[in-house]
Amino acid sequence: MPDPDPQGSTETTSPSGEVRNLPVLVPRPSDVADGGGEGFFTRLFRSIFGWKSTSIRADLKDVLDAGAGLHGFSPQESAMLKNILALRERRVEDVMIPRADIIAVQKDISLGELMKVFEGAGHSRLVVYDETLDGAIGMVHIRDLLAFMTGRAAAAATAASPRRKKPFPAGLDLKAIDLAMPLSATNIVREMLFVPPSMPAMDLLAKMQATRIHLSLVVDEYGGADGVVSIEDIVEQIVGDIADEHDEDTAPGVVRQPDGSYVADARASIEDVAVFIGPEFDVAEEAQEVDTLAGYVAARIGRLPVRGELVPGPGPYEIEILDADPRRVKRLKIYRSTDRTDRPKADQRRALAGAGSGNSQGPAPPIPVPAPTSLPVTRDASVKLFPDAASPKSSHRP
Repeated sequence: MPDPDPQGSTETTSPSGEVRNLPVLVPRPSDVADGGGEGFFTRLFRSIFGWKSTSIRADLKDVLDAGAGLHGFSPQESAMLKNILALRERRVEDVMIPRADIIAVQKDISLGELMKVFEGAGHSRLVVYDETLDGAIGMVHIRDLLAFMTGRAAAAATAASPRRKKPFPAGLDLKAIDLAMPLSATNIVREMLFVPPSMPAMDLLAKMQATRIHLSLVVDEYGGADGVVSIEDIVEQIVGDIADEHDEDTAPGVVRQPDGSYVADARASIEDVAVFIGPEFDVAEEAQEVDTLAGYVAARIGRLPVRGELVPGPGPYEIEILDADPRRVKRLKIYRSTDRTDRPKADQRRALAGAGSGNSQGPAPPIPVPAPTSLPVTRDASVKLFPDAASPKSSHRP
């Protein structure tokens, strides 16, 4: 009696005696692994670089931290891979454009005014609201506006062509477009996403790809608008800033002056300013509560500062408010407090000398009081610079 076929044989005999080959299951490369199911690349990296058995993510991070180009990655590839790994830790609030920088239109705005807003904003999408920005209802895309106006002009030209001897240029009767028509009557307002600030940026990117809606409004727990995020804002977290033909060059956030002081945009990141000025500008504690210089100043004094006000800064530095309005601080000047101590003391000495001279022609001038070295500081997280507080992130085109 012949022995049975060995296990795993691929041959069998049909009733007619014909030998046939049968298909067999071929294990996947991921299934063929030793050492507890490790993949090929894991084993390869571990054997080449002497790594211990860890996750692929940790291994890749070790490669990137070892230095760009050391293991075959170019500096650009290394930077993008690092940004991809870091994107998992970012939330929507980290990438959003703040409420103060949102350019939005009311739903009953006329088409003519809407064209002006698009021209001045340089954005392709604008948020549309009912009465206030907290009541946003959707967005309007410039392509939809152009398509609507082109359709109206083409239809009017077609209707009038039998009565005209000379055809309209490009077949469009632009005079037929009613620029006073409200946006709400055009039916071109599109849906937009509404997301919380704590949502992971990676999840929002996936949602935008799935829904094909590339603009989202960030709403807080009370339903108020906190900011806006476009798909470009998230992609820039990976590839860096994307500037197109309509983007204007912006001045750096902090500029060193010839006298050693610094003029800064109030929306500049407080961490970036600390790195730019030096280790003496230590804002370690405040950096955990606020993001911008404007927020730091408001936290130091517990209110919105006014133009010309002097605020004590970290270490030997003082901050002067150069430009501000009732809603926000715009420009600041940072300098060492020792650079200004001589002038108040000199003024005080002159005032005392005038008071002791016995001059009876008038009262002595008031003695200027030097700026205090410390002011009440609030650590209340609810204190904001203003309801529309801006963040260090610059505006991009949604």
